[in-house]
Amino acid sequence: MNQDSRIYVAGHRGLAGSALVRSLERHGFRNLILRTRVELDLTQAEAVDNFFAAERPTHVFLAAAKVGGIQANNTYPAVFIRDNLAIQTNVIDAAHRYGAERLLFLGSSCIYPRDCPQPIREEYLLTGPLEATNRPYSVAKIAGVEMCWSYNRQYDTQYLAAMPTNLYGPGDNYDLENSHVLPALIRKIYEAKQTGMSEVVVWGTGNPLREFLFSDDFADACMHLITLPDEIYGTLISGDFAPLVNVGYGSDVTIRELAKIACKVLGFEGDLVFDTSKPDGTPRKLLDSSRLRALGWKPKVDIESGISQAFGAAKQLLDEQLAANAK
Repeated sequence: MNQDSRIYVAGHRGLAGSALVRSLERHGFRNLILRTRVELDLTQAEAVDNFFAAERPTHVFLAAAKVGGIQANNTYPAVFIRDNLAIQTNVIDAAHRYGAERLLFLGSSCIYPRDCPQPIREEYLLTGPLEATNRPYSVAKIAGVEMCWSYNRQYDTQYLAAMPTNLYGPGDNYDLENSHVLPALIRKIYEAKQTGMSEVVVWGTGNPLREFLFSDDFADACMHLITLPDEIYGTLISGDFAPLVNVGYGSDVTIRELAKIACKVLGFEGDLVFDTSKPDGTPRKLLDSSRLRALGWKPKVDIESGISQAFGAAKQLLDEQLAANAK
C-alpha cells in the first residue's frame, strides 16, 4: 500500500472505521474513498457493485457492520444476521470482481466459543457452542472470515480477517438501548454525577471478565497488518486455517473493576448496584494476540487513559443527551 493507493474504508463513521481514517491520515494516506450509509447502502448488492465499478479501490477496510450490545442483539437478532451477511457478501465479492489487491475484514471476538480456553487462540474458532445472546451476529462474522478464506483459496485473493477484542474510544455509541458495556457505563456514570444521583445500576453480577482495546490502537494494528511485506502477509493468509489474526490489549478486568475505573475517571463517588436479573453474557473473553505481537505490534493506551480520552471526545454529545432528557 503506497501513497497513491485507492483506499476504501467501509463504515468510516463508526468506532473502528473513524479510527482507521485517523490512522491512515496520520500515516500520510490521502487517497481515501469514503461513503456514508445514505450515500451507499452496503446491504444493496447493485449499489455496491456500481460503487466498486466506478471507484476501483486497491485496498479495502471492511469496518461496516450492524453492531450493538446484549440488549440490541437479543431484540433484533434477524436484523443483525441479515444486515451483516449482506454487507460482507456484497463488499467481499465486489472487491474480488473489481481487483482489490488486499482486503482487511474486521470481525469480533464473539466468533469464538462461549466457554473457550483462555486466552483465546485463533485456532479455537468453531470448536464449541457460541454465546446465545449474540449468536446471530457471531455466525455472520464467522461467515465473513470463511468468505475471506474461501476467496483466497478459489480466487487467489489476499483477504485477511482481524478479530478485535472489545473496542472503545472516540466515535463510540452511547445510546443505552444498543451500546456496548463501556460506553453505557460512561453515560450512566456521567448522568448520575451531573444529576446528583447516589447510585448507578450495572447490568449483571459484575463478575465477567472483559478485555478492552482503545480504537486508535486497533486502527494502528490494522495498518500494521495491511502494510506487511508480501512474504510475511502471505504466511497469514495461506494454509488450511482461516486467515485470522487476533487483536487484543493483553489483559482483562471484571465488569465491576471496569465500572470502578470509570467512576474514578469521571469523578463519581456514589455506589454501584449490580442488577443480577440481567444477563452476564460470556464469562470471559481474553484474546491471545501473540501472533500479531510477534509481527512487531503492541498497544499503547491503558484502560484509564483510554476512558479519559473517550469521555473527552463524547462529553458534548453526553451533555446534549442529558439536556434532551431533561426537557
